[in-house]
Amino acid sequence: MNYKIILETFIDNSDEGIIVTDTKGNITFYKESKNNITGIKDKNPVGKNILDVFPYLTEETSSFYYVLKKKKPIIEKVQKYKNNLGKIVYIVTSTIPIFENNEFVGVFEIFKDLTLVSELSEKVLVLQENINKERLKVDKVNNKNGAKYRFSDIIAKNNDMIKLINMAKKICKSSSPILVYGETGTGKELLVQSIHNEDFARNKYPFIAQNCAAIPENLLESILFGTEDGCYTGAKDRAGLLELVNGGTLFLDEINSMDVQLQSKLLRVIQEGEFRRIGGKENKKINIRIIASTNEKPIDLVNLGRLRRDLYYRLNVIYFEIPPLRKRRDDISILVDHFIEKYNHRLNKYINGIEESALKVLEEYEWPGNVRELENVIERAMNWTEGNFINTESIFMDNCNYGVSVYYNNKNHKDENSANMVYEIGLPLAMDNYEKNIIKNAIKESSGNYSKAARNLKIPKQTLQNKIKKYNIEKYVVLK
Repeated sequence: MNYKIILETFIDNSDEGIIVTDTKGNITFYKESKNNITGIKDKNPVGKNILDVFPYLTEETSSFYYVLKKKKPIIEKVQKYKNNLGKIVYIVTSTIPIFENNEFVGVFEIFKDLTLVSELSEKVLVLQENINKERLKVDKVNNKNGAKYRFSDIIAKNNDMIKLINMAKKICKSSSPILVYGETGTGKELLVQSIHNEDFARNKYPFIAQNCAAIPENLLESILFGTEDGCYTGAKDRAGLLELVNGGTLFLDEINSMDVQLQSKLLRVIQEGEFRRIGGKENKKINIRIIASTNEKPIDLVNLGRLRRDLYYRLNVIYFEIPPLRKRRDDISILVDHFIEKYNHRLNKYINGIEESALKVLEEYEWPGNVRELENVIERAMNWTEGNFINTESIFMDNCNYGVSVYYNNKNHKDENSANMVYEIGLPLAMDNYEKNIIKNAIKESSGNYSKAARNLKIPKQTLQNKIKKYNIEKYVVLK
């Protein structure tokens, strides 16, 4: 069978476009996408430089030139640009370096139209705008600013937590940016909202939180900066979060999920106190305080290239690190009492407390989900408790009962895949443990590069990230 013919047949009948360049960015092969997304269907670009064929691109914005310089692939990047017909288009591209006998010889890119997706994105933006406006209206009517928590809502007696709270109270009146690090479930937004409410110059204005990991890259920029009429097909004049929150506080959770180019634009906002809508011609002045957070150590993210170094230093003017629950075990008992009181009201229960043996179980557990997991465990236990006190039989963690959890977490059980262990903890938990170890090894072997790890595992990157969160897998950092 002639594989060359098979490859040519595939290329001729695929919807995607293909471009190949040499090491200087000159096109050596070109195949237009099915719907002529680039607008150069009737021209022959072979032999021309990629920047001459796409004059709206520069060496800084071209994915080709990035790969030419770095010799590293860019997988499934969403790009917006003006094509040769003057039309603003959205495409998703994968740009990959080509090596022949270990020698770098060129770059290969495959691209696909995202016009339909951009139309759907516009609908999402409209929905997001309406949600934000309605939320701000409700808050205004109720004389609220969008932040409901205060320092008095932070339950703690641990010395490190008390010290952190006292330090946070001292900087509430400052306008400096803040960077918060804490594992998932440690209460980052609780601290951030408390800071906003204690800032008497800003607490009359909105507090808006945006999880950067929850929105696709191409939408996040529009949500933050807003859009001008006609900046792309179907776009309308729309205020972004930067305008809506003016005077108040914008909390950007998981900022390391933000595209590095967008991080650059955010840096300018922080430094200059101004921004420009997408497609806009004029800068708008704003007065906001930006607080960002990560659930991984910021300096590790910088070393991995997932957080811009210049943005890190600008945000890191004021830095708070919230300790995980396993390092503040003396807080567990008062947190348990707090959650029992809370869910007595919600669940119409009359639980008086927790037995000593059950409390000991909670104090010895590692709490990968931190305070949020503890709250869920107490709520679950109160649903099962029939008497006046929570006992060990009512405590369930990791979707299994306590006895199974302890066995599973016991460090003395080295052979985690043995038949005895499977019989003891059950097949579902054993399978989860096996999958977790495979993912940890893949991340380690790829030096923390999630895209590479996902490709090696032959799963989408988003699936990998979901499993990392599910299993609370620690991030591996390789410093060179």
